[in-house]
Amino acid sequence: MVADADGKTSPLVSLLAGGIAGGVEAACTYPFEFAKTRVQLYGHEKGVRNPFYVVAKVAREEGLGALYKGCSTMIVGSIGKDAVRFVAFDKIRSLFEDPSTHRLGTAQSIGAGMVAGVVSSTVIVTPSERIKTALIDDAKTTQRFRSPWHCIVSLFREEGLRRALYSGYVTTTLKQIGTTGFRLGSYSAIKDWERARGVRDVDGPVVSFANGAVAGTVTTLATQPFDTVKTQAQRARATGTVEAVTTIMKQDGVRGFWRGTVMRLGRTVMAGGILFTANEQATKGIKAVLGQ
Repeated sequence: MVADADGKTSPLVSLLAGGIAGGVEAACTYPFEFAKTRVQLYGHEKGVRNPFYVVAKVAREEGLGALYKGCSTMIVGSIGKDAVRFVAFDKIRSLFEDPSTHRLGTAQSIGAGMVAGVVSSTVIVTPSERIKTALIDDAKTTQRFRSPWHCIVSLFREEGLRRALYSGYVTTTLKQIGTTGFRLGSYSAIKDWERARGVRDVDGPVVSFANGAVAGTVTTLATQPFDTVKTQAQRARATGTVEAVTTIMKQDGVRGFWRGTVMRLGRTVMAGGILFTANEQATKGIKAVLGQ
C-alpha cells in the first residue's frame, strides 16, 4: 500500500517527495553554502570575512564552476537527508498528534523535528557534510582530492572510518537537532496556525515558500554556532570538537561562532522556501501519479 487508510501521506510518498525537494534545494543554493563554508574556515584571514567577496573572488580567479566544488556530495546528501527526515518526522509526528484533528502543539512539533534530526544526522548528514567540507577546504589548500570518491578513499586510508566520515558528529547532530526541530517544527506550527484561522491554500507554492522562509530564518539564528564548530571540525585535516572550539576562540573570540551568518541566513531563507515548496508540489505530483 502506498497510502495509509486514513488518507495521510504514506512513508513512500514522504521519502520520494523529500528526496526530490532536497536535491532541488541543494542545487539551487550551493554557492551560498560554498561561500559560508569558506568564511567559516578562513574568516579570520584578511579579505575572507565577507561572503559576497568570497563568491566574486572565487568566480573571478577559479571560474564559476569552482563555486560548485563538493556540490554533487551535497546534492546526494541532501536527497538522503531530506528523504530520511521527512519520513522520520511524519512517522514521529503521527505518534503524538491528536487523532481527531491530525494536529500537534508547537512543542510537540519541535520535539518531533529534533528526533528526526538525530536520525538524519546519523544516517546521512554527518558523512556528506564531512566530505563536502573537506572538498571545499582542499580546493583552497592542497588540491589533492580529484573527486568525492577519491576524497572518501583517501580520508579512510589516512584516518579510518570514524574520522573519515564522522568527524564533527556531535556538533553536526546538535545542529541537526536544532535545525530540523526549529525548521520542521516551526513550519508545521505555522501551517496549523494558518489552517485554524481559515487561510486558504496553505499547501500552495506561495504560502509554502513564505512559511519555509520564516522557518529558515528562525533556524539559522538559533543554530549558527553549532554549524561553525561543525565546519571547523570537518575540514580536510579533521579536528576534534574541543580543538575546533578552541581554534575559533583564538582566531575571533565569541563572535567567531557566528562566522558566515549572513550567507547562511540568505541560503537558509531561500532553502527553506524552496525545500518546502518543492516538497509540497512533489507530494501532490507523486500522489497524482499514484492515483491517491
